[in-house]
Amino acid sequence: MHDIRDFVPRGKQDLDRARAAVRAGYPAVAPVLGELTAWLKDHNWPVAHILAPFLASLGAPMAPHILHVLTSDDDVWKYWIIQLIIPSLPEDVALQFRPELDRLCSTPSDNERREELDRQARDVLAHFGWS
Repeated sequence: MHDIRDFVPRGKQDLDRARAAVRAGYPAVAPVLGELTAWLKDHNWPVAHILAPFLASLGAPMAPHILHVLTSDDDVWKYWIIQLIIPSLPEDVALQFRPELDRLCSTPSDNERREELDRQARDVLAHFGWS
């Protein structure tokens, strides 16, 4: 049995731990989903390329972690979550994020607009046929 910490990358190049998390799957990685989600703060990081498809495939277990990101002040992290994770969710799970996506479309802050969150939100709303 692995120590749960073995599933959390220690750096953006720690592909072995990222792959170990994917191999372990859910629910084995449930206790560290928040820490794994943190590695999506920048999709240019190599570990993000391994973790994003895996986390996107989890559906409902990701909801609290997505909510955490959407209520944070990290607009770049929001960008990646909106682009990489939310469109992969089942519609009934994604629906809980619609109010925030609508807000991003209608009244984004200046920084949210600079980071193109309004455009990303519009794309997700269109993806689900909500626009």
